[in-house]
Amino acid sequence: MSSAQRTGTPVQAFASIRASVLLPLIEQIDRKSGKADVLLALHGLLRSQLDDPYAMIPINRYVAIFEDAASIVGDPAIGALLGTLFKPSDIGPIGVLFSISSTIRTGFERLAKYVNTVQGGTNSGVFQEDGNLVWSYRLDDPRLWPRRQDSEFTLAASCQLVRACFARGWKPVEVHFEHRAPRNPTTLQRIFRAPLKFCESANRIVVSGQDARRVYRQEQPDLAAVLERHIADLSGTLIQSDSAVDHVRSLIGIYLGHKPITLAGLSQELGLSPRTLQRRLSEQGTSLRDLMREYRQSILALQKQNGAVRMKELAQILGYADETVLWRARKHWECTPQAANDAAADS
Repeated sequence: MSSAQRTGTPVQAFASIRASVLLPLIEQIDRKSGKADVLLALHGLLRSQLDDPYAMIPINRYVAIFEDAASIVGDPAIGALLGTLFKPSDIGPIGVLFSISSTIRTGFERLAKYVNTVQGGTNSGVFQEDGNLVWSYRLDDPRLWPRRQDSEFTLAASCQLVRACFARGWKPVEVHFEHRAPRNPTTLQRIFRAPLKFCESANRIVVSGQDARRVYRQEQPDLAAVLERHIADLSGTLIQSDSAVDHVRSLIGIYLGHKPITLAGLSQELGLSPRTLQRRLSEQGTSLRDLMREYRQSILALQKQNGAVRMKELAQILGYADETVLWRARKHWECTPQAANDAAADS
């Protein structure tokens, strides 16, 4: 099995998410303020759309609704709190497949592999680091910001899946968020029961190697096969991308700041020779170096929105050896023709 299970960046005509994911949020708003229908209407949605388990809505509306809901309810941690109520059935056959997995590692590998049947425009994957298992999650589009509620909901829901399906008292080694730390992180600390890190390159849950490998149950291969077949049928409604650029961007998002990103390593993940991968990227008018620069620039822009982050920490997030290398990279970006064009467009 590959060292990184990923979405393969399946994409849709537009990035979307199953409308039913909003149901717990809408129920909470109904209880708190009764303004759920007004909120949905402001974003061009009807309550009836949420009742269809296969209905899809644009992910930008989902993110915006979640952020607005935190203001309406008056609870900045509403996403994380709703995540603690998450059940395997809330994501249909994927949740059931997670629940019958023999190990936490297998559960997260399946979650990463099939997350595209629940929502598009998402980077999700698992990898090994220092003997631990790391599950990574991030929305692709940097323009979808702020998105604190989606990030905290997704990570809290994922922890809840582990606790519901494997061990009620389970604790991660660490939990990482791409947004800045809230003024009062007490609620998050209570929910995750682990050290929290903020302003990271992606949202991540770090699972100890021992917890990840422990066998909790004997799997039922026939049931798993039926579920995977059903999930594959759902995936068939999506437009699959064969773009080498999309695949490489996905892996950069998973590994950045945590694992070396090289042409040889990525080509092995994708089952290609380094020369073939390099040629395909060239045919699409880019290179690994260009894609790394673009991704780092998008992360840097988000961190500027997050507020002050020390250069040493920012260098680590972006996968640089130290702040001096980061400083040189930024100076180089400013001197590229693309940077000059961007500056001219902004003037």
